[in-house]
Amino acid sequence: MSDKQLTLRVISQEKKLLEEVVDKVTLPSVDGEITILPLHAALISEMKTGHLRFTQDGVEQSVVVSRGFVDVNPSGMVTVLVDSATHARDISVEKVQQAIKDAQETMSHSEDRRELLMAEASLKLAMLELKVAQKTSKSGI
Repeated sequence: MSDKQLTLRVISQEKKLLEEVVDKVTLPSVDGEITILPLHAALISEMKTGHLRFTQDGVEQSVVVSRGFVDVNPSGMVTVLVDSATHARDISVEKVQQAIKDAQETMSHSEDRRELLMAEASLKLAMLELKVAQKTSKSGI
């Protein structure tokens, strides 16, 4: 890795999704979108559910992430720790559409506040995955 590159690690509760040398990373922080370039200052920030993008050899790739944290250290290591993460290439549109339908059904029939909040969070994540899948399939990412 050179001074013109970063090492991006995305780790969820289930697994380490990726560890790649990249040119830049753009991610959704709670204070707005952040782009991290080589030689970025040290940073720890809270992340919100959203669309993480990274560029590798001039090609942009996407990952849908849930809330979590990012740690950028001066050596160029960007570590993203999230509840869940899905690489755009691994998103199944059929599964996402079923998850949307299931969440909407739960929201229309449940009276349990906790169940409603979980269904709402699932719906938000599924809608984001669908948006990213559609966007990346159109652009060839």
